Amino acid sequence: MDFVNIDRHLRDEDKRLAELANLAILDTPGEAEFEELTALAASALGMESAAISLVDHDRQWFKSRVNLPMSQTPRDIAFCHHTVEQREVMVVMDATRDSRFKDNPLVVAENGIRFYAGAPLILDNGYCVGSLCVIDSLP
Repeated sequence: MDFVNIDRHLRDEDKRLAELANLAILDTPGEAEFEELTALAASALGMESAAISLVDHDRQWFKSRVNLPMSQTPRDIAFCHHTVEQREVMVVMDATRDSRFKDNPLVVAENGIRFYAGAPLILDNGYCVGSLCVIDSLP
């Protein structure tokens, strides 16, 4: 990536974060609609866990989650960060065999992430603020 593209990416990231802040949703209490959507995703796809993840500057925060013990993780280890960056569905069949994730603390932990699929959450104005993801400890 050259300096012009890096500068544009940083400006776009600042705008993306501003749009996320404008939603005024970070750190808000759970809501039935989000909980139902997350539970449906886990159930319909036969996954252990699911979440609606919003990717902030230094963290991913879960607006809704099923069978995940944490309410947020650092952004630098978040699978959903990659989904937001790519702005397309991302599937990791076995995280232990993926060079991007094999050493990730969320993978190497006992019963860690093996399978991940995330769909980007893109606002009407085109900014991607997070993802709806499903996770399993089996590849």
